[in-house]
Amino acid sequence: MFNNKSILITGGTGSFGRQYVKTLLANYHPKRLIVYSRDELKQYEMQQDFDATCMRYFIGDVRDKDRLTQAMRDVDYVIHAAALKQVPAAEYNPMECIKTNIHGAENVIAAAIANNVDKVIALSTDKAAAPINLYGATKLASDKLFVAANNMVGQGRTRFSVVRYGNVVGSRGSVVPFFQKLVADGAKSIPITHPDMTRFWITLPMGVDFVLKNFQRMHGGEIFIPKIPSVRILDLAAAYAPNIPTRDVGIRPGEKLHEVMCPSDDSYHTYEFKNHYVIAPSIKFYQDDMDFAHSRLGETGELVEPGYEYQSGSNPHFLSVEEILTFDDAH
Repeated sequence: MFNNKSILITGGTGSFGRQYVKTLLANYHPKRLIVYSRDELKQYEMQQDFDATCMRYFIGDVRDKDRLTQAMRDVDYVIHAAALKQVPAAEYNPMECIKTNIHGAENVIAAAIANNVDKVIALSTDKAAAPINLYGATKLASDKLFVAANNMVGQGRTRFSVVRYGNVVGSRGSVVPFFQKLVADGAKSIPITHPDMTRFWITLPMGVDFVLKNFQRMHGGEIFIPKIPSVRILDLAAAYAPNIPTRDVGIRPGEKLHEVMCPSDDSYHTYEFKNHYVIAPSIKFYQDDMDFAHSRLGETGELVEPGYEYQSGSNPHFLSVEEILTFDDAH
């Protein structure tokens, strides 16, 4: 579906963007593949790795609606990956997080509608489900904007959906490179925020493949959630920093003990499929014929039990220490 199509990714120089570009170039023949981001150095570095004739690199910020509108001209598909994502930074710089994550989402929606883009998928996070930190709250607001945007289109063709998943193995700013650097620097102990902490765990290729597949299965308005394993923070430390003692440093501002991807309050419109969940919109759409229990790929889901919650601490699938070490290579 991506052959001879024009695709734009906001925040395209990030960990997800680089893997996304790598996957598209390896498996499809896009007409144009546009990386839209604000960091000229990262774009320069990315050009050294990805210089196919279809590649385009646009300097721009999602806070700039006019530039986004210009960049999306004649674009078929948009992946919105740009965001301010560091939880403590968002707590200390709330307005900056709001400008990028909420106002930026508004601008992406407006630019996509103005250009009659076919489909838009916005990347979300488990922290947007029942949020307790500002980052999660801004991403929840973003999710709501992208879901409601399907009504703003009216009889236009643009459709918007959301993909939500957990921590990405080895992404910039994540715990794995942090642990690995501590080991390389000869640390005497590994800081642990809380010994009972758990997280959902996904690799970059898994995340990218899930997003690509959802372009095919989406009606518009869904929040897609993959079924993925959980990890315990102590098991992560044992895997990447073996034989080094841990020390408790306390939960950081705005941090949860366990993450949630399908909140219990959404259970009455959450569908379970074989390999993923779909949270259907709670609002009525202008187009009233969407059946969210059936995807456009012919997959069928069933409503979960009332009160069901998909949470990292109660997830039936946990990775062992040995599985953590091989998980990235296996996926």
